[in-house]
Amino acid sequence: MPGMSPRTWALFLAVSLLWGIPYLLIKVAVDEVSPAVVVFVRTALAAAVLLPIAWRTGALGGLGRRRRDVVVLALSAVTIPFTLITVGELWVSSSLTAILIAVEPALVALLALRLDASERVSGPRVLGLGLGGLGVVALLGLDLAGGGLALLGAAMILAATCCYAYASMQVRLRFAGARPLGLAAVTLTIATVLLAPAAAATAPTAVPSAEALWSLALLGLACTAAAFVCFFALVAAVGAGRATVITYVAPAVAVVLGVALLDERLGPWAVAGLLLIVAGSWLATSGGSLGRRPDRATGARASEG
Repeated sequence: MPGMSPRTWALFLAVSLLWGIPYLLIKVAVDEVSPAVVVFVRTALAAAVLLPIAWRTGALGGLGRRRRDVVVLALSAVTIPFTLITVGELWVSSSLTAILIAVEPALVALLALRLDASERVSGPRVLGLGLGGLGVVALLGLDLAGGGLALLGAAMILAATCCYAYASMQVRLRFAGARPLGLAAVTLTIATVLLAPAAAATAPTAVPSAEALWSLALLGLACTAAAFVCFFALVAAVGAGRATVITYVAPAVAVVLGVALLDERLGPWAVAGLLLIVAGSWLATSGGSLGRRPDRATGARASEG
């Protein structure tokens, strides 16, 4: 992506890695604890780390006046998609989960047509949306054909991806100038409160294994706390569409880990779907020249987070 500073590249690579790992960790943890507990522990750990730091550094300033927007962001960026993905992974491999989420940049481009008047449809973008759609069809109609629960899980993951795309647009349009640390801390705290009842109702009766506990710890501290701050800073720096280009790299990380550590296998249609989704998302995001122009809402104070 031309024109990106070293700091922005560092954020991009960090988020790509941190958001390529969770699918493996979720798959490990959900074998022993309920999806509700997995999501609750993930958000609670992240909130416990970030909220005190945000409070002490003044990063929460101004968010109290945006209560409605913050709650909507907590639902669309954390509570709903985290839950859908964790439940969906009961029936879908970690590799296919990451591939389906790779359609997010194309969804951002589609939402931008409605939510951001500065966005215009071009020939390459229309082609990109079409290719991304074909990639999803290849996965759902061919690679997962015949598996009812697998199709349900995939549908949940696609719904989560829609939530992520909407949340990315909201960060850009509603929270320009907000500090990433404060925004991450508040949304994760709200999500933790919302998830607490379901987690309490499905709490495990025995202490999970060390492997599951390590997976939950990494999910909360690295893949959520650290990743959210880096991602919100990336959105503020380069815009929602370009920030979600991390989904070009994150699936590769997830696929490698799934194949290497979980013995997952990718069929030919899964590979075809991944290639179509990545190509379509690239075109839909910027017509094939990412980073070509600056976004009008950059969130100037983001670097303070």
